[in-house]
Amino acid sequence: MSVPLIHEDDAASLDLPGRNLRWLVNADLLGAKHLSMCVIKVEPGQTVRPAHSHPNGEEVIYIVSGSGRVMVNGEVSPVREGTAVLFPQGEVHMLQNTGDTQMKVACFFAPATSLDNYKFFENVDFPL
Repeated sequence: MSVPLIHEDDAASLDLPGRNLRWLVNADLLGAKHLSMCVIKVEPGQTVRPAHSHPNGEEVIYIVSGSGRVMVNGEVSPVREGTAVLFPQGEVHMLQNTGDTQMKVACFFAPATSLDNYKFFENVDFPL
């Protein structure tokens, strides 16, 4: 049996509002049974849209590079390289790149998820 691995350059790229997303770990790609993981890249000034929640699980993001801010249920906090953030189950959240360089973020989900399992909130935005 070979080691289950993938390089992000070999993963399919999805251009979504405010970010480029590549799924790296899920049942289809590496046979993961209990979690999934993707990498997103957010350009300066961009916001991951729309605001959303995960009704059936939790998400942890880890800021690999760049800086910005997150909003969880209306509360805003700054994030930078090396920051980990928990988005609790069902809580509405967003991410924004407020820096001047691309933000790279690793996103971990348990249990495993896909974009089909997101709940979207089109009218929620960062406060001015």
